[in-house]
Amino acid sequence: MISEEIKKITAELPEGVRLIAVSKFHPAEAIMEAYDAGQRLFGENKVQEMKAKHEVLPADIEWHFIGHLQTNKVKYIAPFVSMIHAIDSLHLLQEVNRQAEKAGRVIDCLLQIHIAHEETKFGMTFDECRTLLDDGEWRELKHVRLCGLMGMATNTDDMEQVEREFTSLQAFFEELKGTIFQNKQAFKELSMGMTDDYPIAIRHGSTFIRIGTLIFGERNY
Repeated sequence: MISEEIKKITAELPEGVRLIAVSKFHPAEAIMEAYDAGQRLFGENKVQEMKAKHEVLPADIEWHFIGHLQTNKVKYIAPFVSMIHAIDSLHLLQEVNRQAEKAGRVIDCLLQIHIAHEETKFGMTFDECRTLLDDGEWRELKHVRLCGLMGMATNTDDMEQVEREFTSLQAFFEELKGTIFQNKQAFKELSMGMTDDYPIAIRHGSTFIRIGTLIFGERNY
């Protein structure tokens, strides 16, 4: 039961950790079941699918975009998205800013860092991220707010490797909080941890866990 899983997971979460129910490829009816159990944060990774669901589901849902985002698709979600977890370039951040301005909004964003030992995952290296932040152009963007970092661990059964990857992201997050974002209270989110590894992520400071399979079951692609 979707509602039972939601209640079970949320009951175990420490204070300050929020659950994003990853609803991609699942129908609106499944999302409503989670919604009726009190869940309000939902994660999608396809722009068209997220937009379609937003149009038919309750207005107080917080939609988190967690997939790779193409610049030409930003305009479709800018009017309503709560947070974009996948900023992996200045170019994308500038486009989000542009579309947010058109929509009269400020959009919360996370910088995606590549911590996995897999080429298929997106994100910046630590050094690429440092360069983007040191260059300072992001400071001129008034319609985006950098709120933290996002990362995905390697898809592996080796939980020691996963732990090392989460440890490295946590350390980088603390580094940025103590330097570039020292006086920015908004920079406080660390999005990491999924169905198989979220307890490890929580131990390493995650504030958002992204869980799909455990809640909704296997997806119908």
